[in-house]
Amino acid sequence: MRTQTSRTPLALAAGTALLLTAAFGHLTAQTPGPQAPGAGRGGGGRGGIAPALFRAIDADKDGAVNRVEFKGAFDKWFTEWDGAGAGSLSALQIGDGLTRVAAAFTPPPPAPQLDACGGRSNNPRVACPADVDKMIAALPDKAIAKPAKPREILVLGSTRGFVHSSIPLAARMMEEMGRKTGAWTATTTYDAADINTANLKQYDAIVLDSTTGCFLDDPNDKAASDARRAALLDFIRGGKGIAGIHAASDSYHGQSCGGGAGAPGGGRGGGPGATLAAAMVAQGDGNGDQKLTRAEFAAVADAWYDKIDTDKTGQIAQADFAPRFAALTPAPPGGGRQNAGNAAPAKPGGEPLWPEFNKIIGGYFKFHWNDPQLITVKIDDPKSPLTAMFHGQDWEIRDETYTYNQESFSRDNVHVLTSVNYAKMSDEDKAKEPTPRSDQDYALSWIRREGKGRLFYEAHGHHERNYAIKPFLEHILAGVQYSLGDLKADDSPSRKPGTR
Repeated sequence: MRTQTSRTPLALAAGTALLLTAAFGHLTAQTPGPQAPGAGRGGGGRGGIAPALFRAIDADKDGAVNRVEFKGAFDKWFTEWDGAGAGSLSALQIGDGLTRVAAAFTPPPPAPQLDACGGRSNNPRVACPADVDKMIAALPDKAIAKPAKPREILVLGSTRGFVHSSIPLAARMMEEMGRKTGAWTATTTYDAADINTANLKQYDAIVLDSTTGCFLDDPNDKAASDARRAALLDFIRGGKGIAGIHAASDSYHGQSCGGGAGAPGGGRGGGPGATLAAAMVAQGDGNGDQKLTRAEFAAVADAWYDKIDTDKTGQIAQADFAPRFAALTPAPPGGGRQNAGNAAPAKPGGEPLWPEFNKIIGGYFKFHWNDPQLITVKIDDPKSPLTAMFHGQDWEIRDETYTYNQESFSRDNVHVLTSVNYAKMSDEDKAKEPTPRSDQDYALSWIRREGKGRLFYEAHGHHERNYAIKPFLEHILAGVQYSLGDLKADDSPSRKPGTR
């Protein structure tokens, strides 16, 4: 239970300004971005969302922002985001609103040229052409198992957290792999509303393509969120499949899907406005209901403007806007993405926010070694048809490699296929993880039964370079075919009851 405290307007304003500047300064240095064509994976280009917000606030387009424009923009946003007329906004609503503003006021990227993106896509729905070519060249030649019938797969790229630049490449991989091998036909969507009972009847499996945060939820419609969650559970439990890639496990964990001091939207970060939104609510919430009224929202904006108008001229030039925020507070140690408010949760990875999903996916994120960390992959089940492409031999990969909250992942729950060969990691690399697992169990891919259905998960897939590794693609092909029910494999838990 949150303890309510009384705060004076002056203390509220000072605290708000301090935390807002810290949060917004950190945002300008990071690159989680909105899911909108042309928004860029940085949510306003590589400089964060500050440039986009400046363009949105500068109503008279004179290249400077004054207090009237600043507060007027916030008042307008409150009206727009409070569509239900509730009179208050949660951190998730504010974060979503800021993300949409950033997307709307971010210039589209330049017209694509040959590998214009340098190997990392700036458009969250379009993969780099050079990456696509490399991926297609590495695709398996044929299906590992003959499909029992024509298969249809829905690839979901919806996120409520960090938006990986590899999402469109992984989606394209699923489309091209199915086309080349004849194993399935894939359709890609970025709309969580497509996860509904009627629409899912036509599909045999869902691929969660680096989904993050509370990726199914509508922050303004609990009934819709509940219906989507129920549809996903019914889908797999009724006999169909789910395949998760990389950040599918960075979902539904943290502090709250509805906002608050933790990561709004679950996962590590929320959208580009999420960190700021959580700080606003944490400091502006006078009655402890984890929401802001219009008056509280305006007070936050007022205090915020006071802080960034450093020379007290009443005007903030465009050239000064983003740098002032960015210079106020350095990025957190290690350069990693943290939960909103830039504070590590008491429990590594936070709390499970949808326990049924957390169990189905097999575990949730708590830490990652930064790309391009070299990882030696160990084959835990060399007899499985899902690992045949590795021929029982360790192999190496450079990627962003996840580790999981210790309580969320267990071999009692999943059948492990591959894992980090932890014994081959240097002490220096091991020490990068602040809270190592006591069991030193760092699984990377696994399968499991859920009702009549099946789950396959692969932890790697952060960086585009890895979609040009043929055995890696063959492993994903096998995993998806398992989830479809076409490839039979031992999916009993790796640790049997009564064993240790």
